[in-house]
Amino acid sequence: MSHFNFDQMLSEAVELDGTLNLNSSVSRMSLKPLHGAGNSALNRSRSASRLSPTLFNHKATSIKSKSKSPARSKTPTRLGLPEVYNKKTTNGADRFIPNRSTTDFEYASHSMVNAGSEEDTENLSLAQQERRRLLEESLNMSKNNDSRILSFKSKAPAAKDGHANNMKILYSAGKPQIQKSQNVRQIPSLAEKILDAPDLMDDFYLHMVDWSSLNHVAVALSGGAYIWNATDGNILQLFQKEENQYISSVKWIKEGNILGVGDSEGAVQLWDVANTKLVRTMTGHTDRITSLDWNAHILVSAGRSGAIHMHDVRVAQHHVGTLSGHTQEVCGLTWSPDGKLLASGGNDNTVYLWDPAELKPVSSISEHQSAVKALSWCPWQRGVLATAGGTVDRTIRIWNTQCMSQLHHIDTGSQVSSIVWNSEYKELVSGHGFSQNQLTVWKYPTLTKVADLTGHSSRVLLLVCSPDGSTVASVAGDETIRLWKIWPVQVKKKKSEKSSHPVSMLSQRIR
Repeated sequence: MSHFNFDQMLSEAVELDGTLNLNSSVSRMSLKPLHGAGNSALNRSRSASRLSPTLFNHKATSIKSKSKSPARSKTPTRLGLPEVYNKKTTNGADRFIPNRSTTDFEYASHSMVNAGSEEDTENLSLAQQERRRLLEESLNMSKNNDSRILSFKSKAPAAKDGHANNMKILYSAGKPQIQKSQNVRQIPSLAEKILDAPDLMDDFYLHMVDWSSLNHVAVALSGGAYIWNATDGNILQLFQKEENQYISSVKWIKEGNILGVGDSEGAVQLWDVANTKLVRTMTGHTDRITSLDWNAHILVSAGRSGAIHMHDVRVAQHHVGTLSGHTQEVCGLTWSPDGKLLASGGNDNTVYLWDPAELKPVSSISEHQSAVKALSWCPWQRGVLATAGGTVDRTIRIWNTQCMSQLHHIDTGSQVSSIVWNSEYKELVSGHGFSQNQLTVWKYPTLTKVADLTGHSSRVLLLVCSPDGSTVASVAGDETIRLWKIWPVQVKKKKSEKSSHPVSMLSQRIR
């Protein structure tokens, strides 16, 4: 019976709704000094002082010291107790009194009264245990294991909007930055190699450099044609024109062993570079030839007259057709990857798409406001063509040639002379003249700028790409050719290429 009386008194003490009356048996316990008794503690009986003589002596000392030097503390401690027992929290509540707003007193009382009832569950059957568990869940009596019976502190209030923790800033400022992902490539801001090209003509309409599939670079320096072997750095002078004549365009065949050369006299020459031998000369133009491009055995040439001639290099009567449409000089020619369409751009600010079987333009683009030299087909999307204009236009436009709709466009702020795509990185690079004289790398299809490559002191006239697609050569009017490592070949792709296309097959054809 006494056990239930004690539980009832303890429950009332926890609920703070009554006083705890302990009998003589409980008084023999080791009690702590109570601090919330108020001034009535001074009137305790001598028996209370015998329970805690040390506390009584401490009180006397504190009061005595107070009478001698009252100026030491303007707010003397209550009852002469040490301050640590009377210190208040910021909300005014005593630190040893549970916070009512964050404590579930009913559950606390139930848990303390039934603390030993869990032992009785071992004697219950499985059905009875399950029934008890469901009953507790329905009465919301199942609490988390980490729940507290008494809570002595409220949760810290949330910080105001815009609050900055000075200590957090102090200790986090010196933390090392997270390393960038290895997938983020760094485009070199400087050219990997610079080639000197004396007597290179500063003419926007000409195509004086081309890079073959065998890693040979053909360069036209006024009247001389030179071959630079990008593998070993050797230079070969192919031929030299007569005085007052110059080379206006060069273009390698796709296999890379035959070079087409157009000159200022309107003639097209075919050279076997491996044997340093002139194969044949084809005529028909009345003025200089500014653009050349190959489609298998068909070579197209265009020049100042605006006419585009088609040559079948396999037969003696090489001239097989003429494409007429441009009213001024043609400065850009490029076949689509499948060889079914030919795109031409001219000084008349117009781009024509030709069907070689019909010898007439399929469609035209007239949105540019200046000469269109930059023409380039997307290598991984069928029928996507990039065009760009000169100084007045300065705009790159992406077209879907199947329905002749404009997909994207962007004003570059500078003359555009050439465009090169890259399939692996899904990007394109443009060469610019007045007034930036730089290369710009763009992300496709958003046309967001990736990087600007500067270094030329004069306008960029032409861009050509290496066989592996990693390096772009820029030809400029400052008589230099700069090689930029824009798109390094990925390691995985490089290994797969070695397994399917041995390097020895290509090296056998390099001289």
